[in-house]
Amino acid sequence: MKIGVVGVGALGGYYGARLCRAGAEVHLLLRADYDVVREHGLRVQSLDDDFTVRPHAHSIPSSIGICDLILVGLKTTANTQYHELIDPLAGPNTAILCLQNGLGNCEQLADLFGKERVLAGLCFVCLNRTGPGVVKHQGFGKIVLGEFKQAAQMRTREIAKIFEKSGVSCEVVDELGEGLWEKLVWNIPFNGLGVAAAAGLTALEFGEIPEVIGPAWATDRLLGEEAWGILVHELMQEIINIAAAKDINLKADLAQRMIHNTRTMGSYRPSTVVDFDQGRPFEMESMFLEPLRQARAVNVSVPRLEALCVVLRKLDGYLPRP
Repeated sequence: MKIGVVGVGALGGYYGARLCRAGAEVHLLLRADYDVVREHGLRVQSLDDDFTVRPHAHSIPSSIGICDLILVGLKTTANTQYHELIDPLAGPNTAILCLQNGLGNCEQLADLFGKERVLAGLCFVCLNRTGPGVVKHQGFGKIVLGEFKQAAQMRTREIAKIFEKSGVSCEVVDELGEGLWEKLVWNIPFNGLGVAAAAGLTALEFGEIPEVIGPAWATDRLLGEEAWGILVHELMQEIINIAAAKDINLKADLAQRMIHNTRTMGSYRPSTVVDFDQGRPFEMESMFLEPLRQARAVNVSVPRLEALCVVLRKLDGYLPRP
């Protein structure tokens, strides 16, 4: 199977490297890291072990050619580039596996390439890109895999076997709704509050942004301060309530289990926290605004999510940081 990876940050780099190490033919579409990966390979620093692989490195989509499977690991802020980045890799039988955060991404891919080509993979993993061609794996890694708006097929299970062979746990499901909302229960509080904390508690409560913005907070600091820990719990419960109103009943101990697992990670910096500190735009649309719209559509009160979205929209794109 020829596998193309579009969006080779921490996520695309990690899974692409795992697949390459297991013997798959992996082609990475790279930008800033192209020269480094071509010359030195892609390095993964992991809890399990450290390793370096040498996948095929490309700087333009057309040099990759048609793939059997495309992994889409782009930040959702780059979704406007779907067509130009993916179309040169997509043939009539190509499967397009979306590994992105949030809601609405598969719908966009289906509109462009046809829903029969699209799958979704929900990645429960802690990763950071720590330098050119270097990915740090801090924990977990499981993928929940399913088709877009149809039951699992033979190809779904074949793709899962490829991930399993690479050492990545992969669960095949017929319905992705539960996994999508379960992931949001973690992503919204830890990504969003990590950034909002840089503006202080008053900003989260009242929407006032101070003149001096500090660095974003890692997960250990959020859980280490009582007031922020309470907000984590409250946001998690709001997301669980939205899911329940959509007839998606998440496990009763989900929030406590996620908080426990997060404490074991130590000082982990989620993707939005990293984006904020590096002056990049947030994944506002898919990770925060679309869940908020869905809460309103089912008439669920989400005051903490409302306040968080106000703060994040004001902070989005804010560059001068100490």
